[in-house]
Amino acid sequence: MYEFSGKTVVVTGGSMGIGAAFARELARLGARLVLVARSEDRLRALAAELAAGYGARVDVIAEDLARPGAPARVHAAAQALGVGVNVLINNAGFATHGAFTSVDLATQREEIDLNVGALVELTHLFLPDIERRRGGVIQVASTAAFQAVPYMAVYAATKAFVLSFSEALWAEYRGRGVRVLALCPGATDTPFFARAGEAAAFGKKASAEDVVRLGLKAFAADRSHVVHGLSNYVTALSSRWFTREFVARLSGRLMRPKSAPELHAADATRS
Repeated sequence: MYEFSGKTVVVTGGSMGIGAAFARELARLGARLVLVARSEDRLRALAAELAAGYGARVDVIAEDLARPGAPARVHAAAQALGVGVNVLINNAGFATHGAFTSVDLATQREEIDLNVGALVELTHLFLPDIERRRGGVIQVASTAAFQAVPYMAVYAATKAFVLSFSEALWAEYRGRGVRVLALCPGATDTPFFARAGEAAAFGKKASAEDVVRLGLKAFAADRSHVVHGLSNYVTALSSRWFTREFVARLSGRLMRPKSAPELHAADATRS
């Protein structure tokens, strides 16, 4: 098992959604928190809530992780707090939904920069400190990581990267006392879909709290990855049972926008 009490945990995208659910559960477990997101007002409101409700020590870092140099600034700010980081939770990310060429290219590049670039850079910067403290990293991936997803092609590809990257680090660092988990939720009841549009959701939405509890349980068990929900688990295995072409065509039929192709960008996880 892993004891979070007294440990310092950095949570990106920590102002709402799954990130805020992580913050609340970890505060309940006695962790010290460093929350990172774009909106300082939301971060401070959540920090006040956690301090009042759990007596938690919470520091906030307002930063847009998609901007050049942001991960290094977050790392420097965390170091300046004078506490060693035990666990990093890379939760910040966003999705676009629509026909590939109808989605603004700059937005899709930003999606890659945040979902992949910032995640890799933060992991690289924090991992030496985490290894010294025999802690770990939780990377929030998605069930989209297991197959191609037409009309969310870039998002699914970024999450496939996160899954592969996390499993590789799990194997590389497990003998050195470091846990690395890829948490793969399906559609979750968060502000993520407020801007992505409901057409980007597939299946019944889970609660963020249930996703977080499963993630922390799998982290404690030193799992390399975990999929939330039985139906999501079955879907994740579909490419093993059918050809990748069949799965991609089926996914395309399910995810095709109902109206004329347009951009729906969901970035609430880093707000």
